[in-house]
Amino acid sequence: MFLTYLLRELSNRRKQTVIIAAGMALAIALVIVVSGVAAGVKNAQSSVLESVYGVGTDVTITQTAEPGADGPGQRFAFGSGDGTTTDDGSTEVAQSTLSAARGTATFDSSALTTVEGVEGVSAVTATLSLQNSSFSGTLPDFSQGGAGGAGAGGTTSDGADAGAQAAPPTGGADGAGGSAFDVDQFSVTGLDPAADAVGPLTSASLVDGRSFTADDAGADVVVLDQTYAVSAELAVGDTVSVGGTDFAVIGIVASTSSDAATASDAYMPLDTAQAVSGLTDQISDVYVTAASASGVDALKADLQAALPDATVSTQSDLASSVSGSLSTASDLIGKLGTWLSVVVLAAAFLIAILFTVSGVSRRTREFGTLKAIGWSNARITRQVAGESLVQGLIGGVVGVAVGLLGILVVNIVAPTLSAAATTEAAGPGAGGPGSAAGGGGFAQQVTQATTDVALHVPVAPSVVLLAVGLAVLGGLLAGAVGGWRASRLRPAEALRSVA
Repeated sequence: MFLTYLLRELSNRRKQTVIIAAGMALAIALVIVVSGVAAGVKNAQSSVLESVYGVGTDVTITQTAEPGADGPGQRFAFGSGDGTTTDDGSTEVAQSTLSAARGTATFDSSALTTVEGVEGVSAVTATLSLQNSSFSGTLPDFSQGGAGGAGAGGTTSDGADAGAQAAPPTGGADGAGGSAFDVDQFSVTGLDPAADAVGPLTSASLVDGRSFTADDAGADVVVLDQTYAVSAELAVGDTVSVGGTDFAVIGIVASTSSDAATASDAYMPLDTAQAVSGLTDQISDVYVTAASASGVDALKADLQAALPDATVSTQSDLASSVSGSLSTASDLIGKLGTWLSVVVLAAAFLIAILFTVSGVSRRTREFGTLKAIGWSNARITRQVAGESLVQGLIGGVVGVAVGLLGILVVNIVAPTLSAAATTEAAGPGAGGPGSAAGGGGFAQQVTQATTDVALHVPVAPSVVLLAVGLAVLGGLLAGAVGGWRASRLRPAEALRSVA
């Protein structure tokens, strides 16, 4: 009897059913799409951080470069015996230096031992971020400047300052009395070759050759990022000069994140990097994995207490450094998307309630008659609530289908989001060795990685269940209000309506 009467009433009030179900479907579809896109943006953000800091890294420890401090920079100094003299008297020179990456600060490797002794640390490793700069070019013959070698900064025969009299070399970049210089730079990361649980290479997969082993400690070997290897035309078995030392290329790696580059152009054993760069017992980053995901915040506090001069950051802290369209999408979903979902959902619930109450008002004769023949208030309430629940479920099913279709469209289009994980750091100060023209100190933003990530929206069963639950809730709310309104009708009202 209940189902028969319910189906008949839904069929007789198709317009009301369609309007309530459509409103509920729109709200449910929006909730599914917004929730899915939010999860996709969060996953994309994590992939960017993983490409920079490594998979499984819960905490990173760095040392902030002090503003105004002398930056590491690169200084190329050539003595009188350096280079090869050509037929026209100019000198071909080449030099390669390896130093701490600009904007980074190094600290004593004893910090690694300190971190290992902190409770709650599951895995830990240290790295050294470096920058290799290679300088090559032609120095002109300054002795032909018109003052008998005065261009070298000496004095003329009458004791006058040669620097004020010597004419500058003439010519262009073709070497005919002029000069031509090339400067090539690429990033280098020194790491523990035995570390495989945490660190930059844990977010990379091997493309060719082999990765590091514990036996590579102290060896002159490197693993290259695939993008850099292609641009530099290097392959496994080739030799690359780093800091003036020849290194054998033993492997090529690529980031496991879609369309992402690894954290560095080249990797080498940590002790080798320290020796070549002259930064003995120095590191620039410590990567830590917590023993428990719930204990990350407590571990951060303990590490900060153990290393008061260091900067301790968690994944959530580092997420704020992700900029670009990915950051914009994250802000949009986090603010506008969530509030829009709430507003539309509330509107759908309100529409369902209003149409249900309005329908009850139009059925005064019907409900009064049912009461007159013996229907109780509870039975009438159950009847109205059942009709509203079915309308809500219809809207929920349609909303889930539309929401999944919307997610499918987004995944097919796969919009690309650009992201840059950056940190603020101080650059070289006035008069520092890296100063090109004696400029004053300045602050610079150091970009750790720039990544283009294809947005993929996942489908979580929990979100689908939540959507269905919201549809049921909306139907129950509308049914409860409508049923309460129907239960207050009196049989006399029906008789007056008939009369």
